[in-house]
Amino acid sequence: MEHTSLRTTLVDRAVIRVAGDDARSFLQGLVTADLAALSPATPLWAGLLTPQGKALFDFMLWADGDAVLIDVEATQAEALVRRLSMYRLRRQITIARTEHAVHWHPTSGDVTDPRLSALGYRWLGDAGEPADGWHAHRLGLGVTEGVAELGSGETLWLECNARELNGVSFTKGCYVGQENTARMHHRAKVNRRLVVAPIGPVGDRTRMTYPDLGLIVEHRRVENLGDALRPAWLEAALLD
Repeated sequence: MEHTSLRTTLVDRAVIRVAGDDARSFLQGLVTADLAALSPATPLWAGLLTPQGKALFDFMLWADGDAVLIDVEATQAEALVRRLSMYRLRRQITIARTEHAVHWHPTSGDVTDPRLSALGYRWLGDAGEPADGWHAHRLGLGVTEGVAELGSGETLWLECNARELNGVSFTKGCYVGQENTARMHHRAKVNRRLVVAPIGPVGDRTRMTYPDLGLIVEHRRVENLGDALRPAWLEAALLD
């Protein structure tokens, strides 16, 4: 569904196209999501990790025929292209930015955000007017994303709440960082979480502050979440 006449464009996002006969199998061996589940009506949230299972990039994957479109924060797009190109080797695959824009609307659209339906609707299209309210909406639901909040090679993927937000498959087989991620899952051992909380003093666990929203993102131990927002999706995980 197109809403380009509305204020829906997420101007801080960019889109990369991975194309070629081996595009899907290439990504399947790298990212945390199972591309077997990817379809036009089913985008996926995924991460590209370090071998130790720490987040380098997080992004949305979109089906584009046999190709895959990657919806990533614009400031990290070129770095992601370089990282993917390192793994390409001799594969006949092209990896390049496109002119697509990413759109979001809280209540109207065809495809809901794969992380959490309450995040609203998301689609790709031509650029339009900048969206209003996306970051406040996302953070109000306790959902973190992007290098400023997740870090680059600093936070274990399951500490980014990837299991609870549908960002990891435990049945797809190997990918970069799979061994440690699977071990944490099977031992049910996630000692820290990225959380959103009312803004307070900045410390060594702080990742990002949003003074205009009165919110802060921190990497806290599970036993010391304090005043962190505990939406239903996170509360259920903490009770397991």
